[in-house]
Amino acid sequence: MDTDVQVEELDTTDPVARAAWHDVMERAARADRPHALVTTAAAFEVTATSPSTHYARTWLQAVVGGQGGVGHEVVGVAELELPLSENTDVAWAEVQVLPTHRRRGVGRALWHAVVERARAAKRTRVGGEMTVDTAAPGPAREFAAAVGTVEKHREDHLVADLPVAMSPVDPAYDVVTWRGRCPDEHRKAYLAMRNQMNADVPTGELDLEPEVLDDERLATSEERLMRAYDVRVAAARRSADGTFGGYSLLFVPHGTDYGWQDDTLVMPEHRGHRLGAALKTANYADLPDDVRLVHTWTAPSNTAMHRTNTALGFRVVEHMYEVEAPIA
Repeated sequence: MDTDVQVEELDTTDPVARAAWHDVMERAARADRPHALVTTAAAFEVTATSPSTHYARTWLQAVVGGQGGVGHEVVGVAELELPLSENTDVAWAEVQVLPTHRRRGVGRALWHAVVERARAAKRTRVGGEMTVDTAAPGPAREFAAAVGTVEKHREDHLVADLPVAMSPVDPAYDVVTWRGRCPDEHRKAYLAMRNQMNADVPTGELDLEPEVLDDERLATSEERLMRAYDVRVAAARRSADGTFGGYSLLFVPHGTDYGWQDDTLVMPEHRGHRLGAALKTANYADLPDDVRLVHTWTAPSNTAMHRTNTALGFRVVEHMYEVEAPIA
């Protein structure tokens, strides 16, 4: 064990410290996960410098060579997220340690610091995501088990090379697209679909309340996201009555050559028309030529969407496990 390791909170007012924290997080995640999708530096800057009213976040770092002093080195990092609107009994955590300092107690020290703060915030359980490469799983699963977490849900991380073949939209529908903020005339329908998605998304054995969006919360989220991402939405609207039947949400981090496929939902009464595939490919077709890859996540239990993704050319590269541990 590193006897001189110290765990401290990141000074989010210090841009140099923020950059160092993000660098360690990215290097640790990519060390044994070649397909890892990590928060970009620009997105981290938004989150770290603009506190949310719905989540309280703390960033921790494990340092050796002096706590906050000259010559100290950050060798591991952790993030603690406390939901403030729903699921106020839960703390979400992520721990990353550089390969050169693994198996020395650094990760466990960060975990204990996270749990201590979660307990002080009166949370009764701590959860997080643990992701492993399909070809070389690495130590993440072993660490998660060692600190007492239990697997509650699994999703596959899939990637697809662009371009992909277009999937035509059903003739009974037209596709409406926008970038950034949802236009006022579509917001009511979009909110209904977003909240349906939050209610329907598979969560396995996790006991969670769905996030409920209203116009103010959606607007705040859109404004924050647009600072770091090109936000793109494609929605299906039934021509006969103007009813929206589904949407697909895609993020392209600024300055990158990849996209991140987030929600795709088809409302229950509009299923069976292959709208999911049509909406995804409508978003992809409009991307700049230098965007060459799309990431997405799908639970294996979501057989319809998994089948849609693989038919479009997505391939599984990682398994993501959502894990949870009680706080005594």
